[in-house]
Amino acid sequence: MTVVSRTRGVLRARSIATITLLTTVGLAASGSALAVPPPPPNPSDAEISAGRETAQSTASQVGELANRLADAESQLIGLRSQVELKMEDANKARVDLGRAERAYDDARRAAEAAGAEADAAARQIEEQRKRLDQFAASSYRQGSTIGSATAFIGSKTPQDVLDRAVFLDAISESQLDVMDDLERARIEKINKDSLTRAALQDAEAKRLAADQARSAAEAAEQAAITAQETQAEQARRLEADKAGVEAQLAEARSHVAGLEAQRGRYESWQAAKQREEEAAAQAAAQATSNSTVTAPSAGAGPRPGGRSVEVVVGRALSQLGVQYAWGGGTSRGPSRGIRDGGVADSYGDYAKVGFDCSGLMIYAFAGAGVSLDHYSGYQYQSGRRVPVSQMRRGDMLFWQDGGRIHHVALYLGGGRMVEAPYSGSRVRVTAVRYGGIAPYAVRML
Repeated sequence: MTVVSRTRGVLRARSIATITLLTTVGLAASGSALAVPPPPPNPSDAEISAGRETAQSTASQVGELANRLADAESQLIGLRSQVELKMEDANKARVDLGRAERAYDDARRAAEAAGAEADAAARQIEEQRKRLDQFAASSYRQGSTIGSATAFIGSKTPQDVLDRAVFLDAISESQLDVMDDLERARIEKINKDSLTRAALQDAEAKRLAADQARSAAEAAEQAAITAQETQAEQARRLEADKAGVEAQLAEARSHVAGLEAQRGRYESWQAAKQREEEAAAQAAAQATSNSTVTAPSAGAGPRPGGRSVEVVVGRALSQLGVQYAWGGGTSRGPSRGIRDGGVADSYGDYAKVGFDCSGLMIYAFAGAGVSLDHYSGYQYQSGRRVPVSQMRRGDMLFWQDGGRIHHVALYLGGGRMVEAPYSGSRVRVTAVRYGGIAPYAVRML
């Protein structure tokens, strides 16, 4: 090979390398230009900060209203119990009044009967006295008084005189005995009449006292019902205020989310633009060095733990809006309620399909393979107890009265919880109520 041939080969190689470099850079730049659009709007830090402050202020208002609403509902629950007690007191007073009225009627009839018997005895005595007086007067007019000589005129034999004397004596003793018996009966009837009238007076006093107790119990019942209705109206007003502020909060958060989304899109554009420039520089370096470099692909890291807790929380939140039904709820979902003979029956829970507080916990934890009894008292004993100050997402919270557990809810974090509160309501998310809360939360996972 000649020197000229070698020189031409070198020039040809250099030309090819230059063309390759320019082509590679041009293609990289062209491809990146197609992938990265013009920059999107970029809101300022001041705009985003102002939006966040507005949202935070509105959220504080929602939190305040939520706490006030929780307190109002807690008071409403207490007033419901008071109404039930007053209703039972009124029922008792009505029953006692009925008994007292029946006892009064019995005593009145007994007094009337005793009075009638005493009057009849007095009349019998009077009639017998009249007959005795007539007998004595007749004997006197005829001159045949008992023991006088004229009473024996007409006797023909001594035996006849003796028989007449015995007869007259018997009549006298018989009349006197009858009078004695009648007098004793009259006294007994008078005593009986006196006792029955005293019993009647006592029954009347008891009837009046029972009537007064009934009036007082019914007044107390009505006062409790009025207090409950007033509290319920206050709760409804707070709920309406809270709903209005929540709408403002949603709007504020939506505005902030829009600004943050714009910022996110701008930052993504920046990153894409930087990658474009880096790709162009890398392509140039590769062409220059006539080598190929392959960037390693980034692998996905492991997902954080706590999946079981999120399953439990997710299952509980999936039932938001489901109606309350006392005795309702299984591991498979809502079920028909049962009768309680009281408040739940008045709301027709036995005809509803839904959850009570412990039934909602059964359904939520079943998703993580945890089985719970349908009784909040046993659920309080079912897992590891931690102080309420250390509660975390997925823990069960409990409320007690006089040391007895009567309600359970699932803590969501951030001072919020999900619960099935009471008859007439639905599954909801609300602020944690600290009034009456048990000192320990129960952690199952």
